[in-house]
Amino acid sequence: MNIAIIPARGGSKRIPRKNIKDFCGKPMIAWSIETAKVSGLFDRIIVTTDDYEIADVAQKWGAEVPFMRPAELSDDYVGITEVVGHVTQLILNQGATLRAVCCIYATAPFVNVKDLARGLEALNSGNWLYSFGVTDFPAPIFRSFQQTGEGNVEMFFPEHFFTRSQDLPTAFHDAGQFCWGRPDAWIEGRRVFDTHSTSVIIPRWRVQDIDTEDDWQRAEILAPAILAAKA
Repeated sequence: MNIAIIPARGGSKRIPRKNIKDFCGKPMIAWSIETAKVSGLFDRIIVTTDDYEIADVAQKWGAEVPFMRPAELSDDYVGITEVVGHVTQLILNQGATLRAVCCIYATAPFVNVKDLARGLEALNSGNWLYSFGVTDFPAPIFRSFQQTGEGNVEMFFPEHFFTRSQDLPTAFHDAGQFCWGRPDAWIEGRRVFDTHSTSVIIPRWRVQDIDTEDDWQRAEILAPAILAAKA
């Protein structure tokens, strides 16, 4: 069977309680749960959390919370791979046979059914350990620079100062929506951004990672158009 795992820790610092904060009329996590349900891709939809209020909200919107996340997997330094691997192992210990496990982020209101389906198709298209949603950077990263402590600027890749933008390769980043993986890959903590992974490209206008208040406000501005297209 295929399962969805939605990590939703209670200790968000930059946006307090962001996983259950109201976003366009629903708790933020409800958007991910509902999309997973509507997709029909999953035999079980599981939320992993250390927070009883989040657990209660998740269950009201149709997800399972079969166990609470232990404290050692709930601090600021624990990675998503470790968290998903922990739940995957617990489900296997119950005697389940898993084909694929999809991590869906709790703060991904713009994730849609077609992209989830494309992700599973990509995972099954070859000998891949992971398949995840990506989008391209809006500007060439090879022309990027930083401000130094002295106030001047310094290129990260000065060798490309004279390279035309159209001659530079397209760079992508994680869309922050979902990641399909094989059970053993999650459990073993295999790195997602590696040659054993493939990706599906999501248009930049449908992607908004939500980590800061500015991200949240931008997502609210984009929501009417994106959620209408998603419906």
